[in-house]
Amino acid sequence: MHLAMEVLSASRRALVVALALLLTACPKAPSQTDGRDPSDGEPTSRPRVEVKQDATANAALAQARAEAQAQPDKKKAAETYLSVRKAYPATTAGQDALYNAGVLYFEAKDYANARKTFNELIFENPLYDQAEDAKHKLALSAMEVGAYRDAYQTLTSLAERAEGEKKEQLLREAARAAEGAGLYSQALTTAVKEAGDAQTQEDRAAAVAKVEKLVEGRADFIDIARTQEGLSPSNPAWPVLQFKLARIYYHLRDWTRLEETLQRFLRDAPDSSFAPQARDLLARATRRVEVRPRTVAVLLPMTGRYQPIGEAVLRGVKLALQGSDVELVVKDTQGDVNKTGQAMEQLAFDDGAIAALGPLLVDDTKRAALLAEELQVPLLTLSRQEGITDIGPYVFRNMLTNSAQARAIADYAMNVKGYKKFAVLYPNIPYGVELANEFWDEVVARGGAVRGAEAYSYDQTTFTSEAKRLVGRYYLEDRGDWAEAVRDVQGENITDAYRRRKAMEKARSGVEPIVDFEGLFIPDDWRRVSLVTPALAVEDIVTNACDPRDLERIRKTTGKKDLKTVTLFGTNQWSSPKGRSGLPELLERGGKFVTCSVYVDGFFVDSQRPATQKFVKSYREAYKEGGRDPGLLEAIGYDSARMVRQVLDKQRPNSRAAMREALAGLKDFDGATGRTSFNDKREADKQLFLLSVDNKGVNEINVDKEKAAVRGSGS
Repeated sequence: MHLAMEVLSASRRALVVALALLLTACPKAPSQTDGRDPSDGEPTSRPRVEVKQDATANAALAQARAEAQAQPDKKKAAETYLSVRKAYPATTAGQDALYNAGVLYFEAKDYANARKTFNELIFENPLYDQAEDAKHKLALSAMEVGAYRDAYQTLTSLAERAEGEKKEQLLREAARAAEGAGLYSQALTTAVKEAGDAQTQEDRAAAVAKVEKLVEGRADFIDIARTQEGLSPSNPAWPVLQFKLARIYYHLRDWTRLEETLQRFLRDAPDSSFAPQARDLLARATRRVEVRPRTVAVLLPMTGRYQPIGEAVLRGVKLALQGSDVELVVKDTQGDVNKTGQAMEQLAFDDGAIAALGPLLVDDTKRAALLAEELQVPLLTLSRQEGITDIGPYVFRNMLTNSAQARAIADYAMNVKGYKKFAVLYPNIPYGVELANEFWDEVVARGGAVRGAEAYSYDQTTFTSEAKRLVGRYYLEDRGDWAEAVRDVQGENITDAYRRRKAMEKARSGVEPIVDFEGLFIPDDWRRVSLVTPALAVEDIVTNACDPRDLERIRKTTGKKDLKTVTLFGTNQWSSPKGRSGLPELLERGGKFVTCSVYVDGFFVDSQRPATQKFVKSYREAYKEGGRDPGLLEAIGYDSARMVRQVLDKQRPNSRAAMREALAGLKDFDGATGRTSFNDKREADKQLFLLSVDNKGVNEINVDKEKAAVRGSGS
């Protein structure tokens, strides 16, 4: 059963229960207005409120009428009538005066007093001769003061007993009141009935316009579905409701109901003004499964502030597809979520792309991934956003992530170098915090420990305090050796202030650093790292002694035999451009303090891996006019496009489902960024580039060779 019908059935059941509760909650009292005598059940005359005729009251009413007609101010005229009402409340003249006062207030647009006056009259005598008119004006007054729900109840009650033009007028007013009260279901029902009952083309058009207004901005899906159920296609409002339902199904991606709704629409209302749109929508829905097997789309920011990164990826993509018959459709997202969504729909419905690459930015990627899953288009994203592939089986990712970097560093430090104890020094920004946590989790999962963690501000330039905290030299009062040194100075009874200060400084410098960690992880960019490392050296954290002979030399120079070397570890943000000397700027600025460090990246232009060298050579030849070497973005674009090309060439999928299966089964793809396979979460698994820094530059670490050496030494 359709969703709409299920909701309607549930709504009907709720309505029946509510009515039953109302009927059982209050026992029905004997009716005094149903035309029967309660004592014998026989019909009697219709009861009326008994009010008495009074000659004096009648004369006062006549006098008030004359004065009111002579009074140009209708509010003051109304007060004249109310004086009669006050003097003769239980008379026919008093009720006539109350009615006339209400009419004058209404005509004066004093709707609050009009409503008050008519309410008093109807409450006192609901069978008053002019009660219908009083109720009508009461309802209109209520509407004017915003009491739409009261107005709606009164107007619908009046419409039930009216006929002809009067009934149509009341129904139109009731629809206005329902809309004002937010009773859009009732307003829609009334407007649809009005359209069906309209006698002239003008009235019909006005009613249909009202229906359109309600379905576009007011009534919800259930209201529309309920009103449409059982409605004859001959009703002028039927095409409006039917086409709106189709559009709702389109946005819900309920393709079966969409096609059923559109097919019925075109069968029963082929000449409707909505028919061209309905045909286009049906064709669009049908095209969602029509695929051009050699067409691939890429979603990138080709204009706007993110244009440079979009262009970088596109250079890699075009290089990968060079010489193939794969048609590339480029969609400019402009870094805009809405444009990304539009681009996804276009490539699926209009371009027939069998797969898509991109986007890059977090919000764009989320929107694209959601639509890829809805439309069942394989999407190979290039975003760092963690967990993006959890959206569904049509979402893949090929990009260096924070978790992959933390995992690679922890694996190398613990399984290759054999380290067990670490510290973390990180910027207090989302990037730094996330990587610090990822690394911490990886270390603990491997049986290691994080002995210290310090955060610093993103714009900080000095790091003395953080370095002292890492080695226990900041809060000296907590250290027993410092307390002992202070006692020794005090025991010398130095009276000269200068000599005493110097003695304390010597004692402070003599407090040994507690370097109880073998590796220090700094997830920040190369500029900040070059400022951090000298502060570490001041606190005797030795980071530049890769060779045991270097460490021994430092021990002799400082006279500190217990010094231990600490390896600095970093992320791909340590990668820096080459400076004037031809060395990386990280090394130019950080000097000896950054040597012996190790960091990770998703691409290394000077790698000795054959697939990487082949890409770099091809890139330099293709883009030699630019004079720039490729980076991670170009390499990721290249590998992603080559993966798709390989699948298209070797497996020839002719549907998006087949393309998805082929991508999911991709294993050991030898690319510029490493040998890649997609895991069960459709994340690209690959061996990242581990890079070491020495005084000659940056070099790639042969991890397999080091592991073999470790195994050999262990045996």
